[in-house]
Amino acid sequence: MDDSELLGSTEITLFQSHIGSLQWCVTIGRFDIATAVMTMSRYRAAPCRCHLERTKRMIGYLHKYKTGAIRIRTGVPNYETPQYDRMSSVYGNVTEELPNDAPTSLGKEVTITTYVDANLYHDWTTSRAVTGTLDFLNGTPID
Repeated sequence: MDDSELLGSTEITLFQSHIGSLQWCVTIGRFDIATAVMTMSRYRAAPCRCHLERTKRMIGYLHKYKTGAIRIRTGVPNYETPQYDRMSSVYGNVTEELPNDAPTSLGKEVTITTYVDANLYHDWTTSRAVTGTLDFLNGTPID
């Protein structure tokens, strides 16, 4: 539990400015700080001194690792994941009905991959959980 003092009005404005700038960094592709920014943005109304120090550390991290970027990959990734027959294990032996007049696909093959992670005790005070997802189109993160 943190017991540092609350910030004054000018420092609160600075903290909120840091959070806004960090949110823009996440929006333009720095997904590596998304969870930290989301956690700190909870304290925008009444931040403490330690929260301001954390945002300064995040900005320092971005300054140290300036070359972080999204790489656009157009090729289909070769993921080696175990294959499970989930459809027949849950619903039995069913088949998908496709329309006879469906158009043929145009363009190249696309693979969508989603990774999910959960931190069930992210906040020890309120017992709130955090769930993060990364969505990839081929090898490029899209969300």
